[in-house]
Amino acid sequence: MIALLKPEANTQSSLDDAELMHRVALRDKVAFAQLYDRLSGVLYSTAMRILNDAKEAEDVLQDVFLQIWEKAGTYDPGLGRPFNWMLTLTRNRSIDRLRSLRRRYEFIAEATETAVTNHLNLQENGREIYDREQSQIIRRALEGLPLEQRQAVEMAFLGGMTQTEISEQLGQPLGTIKARIRRGVIKMKDILADWL
Repeated sequence: MIALLKPEANTQSSLDDAELMHRVALRDKVAFAQLYDRLSGVLYSTAMRILNDAKEAEDVLQDVFLQIWEKAGTYDPGLGRPFNWMLTLTRNRSIDRLRSLRRRYEFIAEATETAVTNHLNLQENGREIYDREQSQIIRRALEGLPLEQRQAVEMAFLGGMTQTEISEQLGQPLGTIKARIRRGVIKMKDILADWL
């Protein structure tokens, strides 16, 4: 008996929904409120299932009922029950909102990635310019050293050689190489202090 009563309740509900839609088309606010009270829970649940976000689902529900208010006169009962029409509106509006959110999140992610990349590139470019300027200053300071000191300092600091290797390479005593490097570094400090 329950199964027999249920279709009648659905038919009665459909007739009521159709009557309410007709009255909403005539700008009956009471009918609109009744329609909202009757169907908002189901439509909200549908939007929530698609969007998985309470605020977005509430926004969609508000948009759907605004559309129902504005388009109630265009509803054609011959195409189906009012509930099905409203459910389709809710589903379509939710899917549109989901697509819009995805595009927004993708745009934000892309913009953030671009901003971070640009920032890193600017830092890198700034570092390169700074390093290049520093290298030029050091190169000029090296050029201000006497040839023997410059040679020993370049071999040690730019060539990565040990003092013993430099001594062997130049055929000079180790003490002489140490003294040249020490005097060269002190002289470079003085030159750089004048420039900086």
